[in-house]
Order: sequence, then structure tokens, then C-alpha cells
Amino acid sequence: MNAKMQYKLGASDLDTILGLVRAGSLAAAGELLGQDTSTVFRNLQRIEKGLGLRLFERSRSGYLATDLAQELAVHAERMEAELEFARSATQSDPGHVSGSVRITTTDTVLHSLVAPALKLLNPLHPLLTFDLVAGNELASLTRRDADIAVRATKRPPAHLVGKHVGPIRVGLFAACTVGLNNFDDSVLAAQSWIAPDDALPEHPSVVWRKMRFPKVMPKYRVNSILTVAELVSLGMGVGLLPLFLGQQRKDLVQLGGEIEECQTELWLLTHTDARHLRRVSVVYQHLATHLVLP
Repeated sequence: MNAKMQYKLGASDLDTILGLVRAGSLAAAGELLGQDTSTVFRNLQRIEKGLGLRLFERSRSGYLATDLAQELAVHAERMEAELEFARSATQSDPGHVSGSVRITTTDTVLHSLVAPALKLLNPLHPLLTFDLVAGNELASLTRRDADIAVRATKRPPAHLVGKHVGPIRVGLFAACTVGLNNFDDSVLAAQSWIAPDDALPEHPSVVWRKMRFPKVMPKYRVNSILTVAELVSLGMGVGLLPLFLGQQRKDLVQLGGEIEECQTELWLLTHTDARHLRRVSVVYQHLATHLVLP
């Protein structure tokens, strides 16, 4: 109790706690903080000893933040935001924006939508840098180790704020060289299918195929929709793709119309605190304007 009363948390302590909450491991937190793993470990030991409280539960999967650590991380983010405002106030050029912005999305959305939008942003703010993370999980943003997420979901997490970009429409595609001009369900059922069954078992395209073609087993199971497109383009089979990806490729042909049952929604998401950071706000507003779906 005396240790808790005497120990005063400092700004560097909050940085350490925030880094571990965001990263989930000593090594990853060290990368975020620009410190080696042993330094992060010693700092955490010092803080916990000073407070007389455990801030993180250790496990084989990493460091899991306690409720107290999560609460302290919120204060740390506010401090980070205020520091960002202070730095912005000292800049002589009001249009000058610098710093790093971490964006998480899927590989398909990154290559087809986010990267082209960021290319347009670079001439306007050349001092901005980006960490682009492609994956199928929303967890990275939930742990607050990303600034912005661009995700396909019908129900974005309630604790995030964002903009509904639009519907992601889906169709069935084959390679132009295959020559599937006349087809019906029996012809499609006889084709080799390429699908992300194991990686995304609840993906709308997987659910639809299993209902429409229950006897079809994918010839190739892959871990991303972008890989589906690449294999389909080689004539290795047919696959379900978002129209924003399939329709822009000259080596693919759409078989039939849009499949409404596969439709989902694209969201641009961030945290309430993070959106007030100038570097994040500039990128967020740019993406909100330039992410366009067919």
C-alpha cells in the first residue's frame, strides 16, 4: 500500500504500458518504443514493483493487459494526442504533417483500394510514413496497435468510429483463356474451385458456395482472396471475387451477374482518441474521400 501511495507514474511509464498494450509482447513493444527487449522488461518490472500491482498477465502467447493497464493506456493515448497537438502548434507551415500512420487491412483491399489512394496522398504530405499491415483479423486495431483499419464487415465493433465506404459486391470469375461461355450449375460444379475455406471459414463467399454447391470441395484452399484471383487468372479454377478486384483485371472474366448473398460492407475505422491526432486525421479524411467502390 505504501509503495502504491509513494510511486508516481511518469510519462515514460505510460509510454511503456501503452507500448505493451498495443504490441502484446516485449519484443514487439520494444520495436514500437525504440528500445531493446530487456529494457522494456526492466521498465515494466520497475513500474509494477513501484505500484505493487500486476499490470500484465504473462503467457506463452504474450503479455495480456489487465483492466488497470487498459485504463492507463487510455490516459497514455490522451497524453500522446496532446503531445501531437503541441508539436503541430510549433510547425511553421500549417499544412505540414509528419509522422508514421499504421494501417491494417486485407491484402485485397490494400492492393486494390488503399495503396492507390495513398499514392495520391504522398505529394501532398511527403513527410508522412506508413506501416501497412495486411491480415484478416480486426484484433490488431482492437488492441490499439494500429491507427486506422479498412475492413470488410457488416458489424464494425461498437468501440470504434468510422465511415461506411459502401457495399462490396461479389461475382464468380474464371480466366479469360478457359472459355466458359455457356455454363449452368452442373458445369460450374464440375470445375476446380479456389477458395479460402480454412483461412476464412465464415467468409460470405465460402458460406454461399457451400449452400449453392454443397458437394463441391475446393481443389485449392488458400489464405487470402488476392491469392484466389491470382490462381484463377492462371486458369487453375473458378473463384468468387469482389467486383472491385475481378472487374479491373483483363485476364479474368465474370461468370454471370452479381451474387447478392455474398455482399458485405467496407468500413473505414479508427479509435475515438486516435482520430484527433493530426497525422491520423489527415490520412483518415483522405481515405474517406478517395476509397471508392464500383
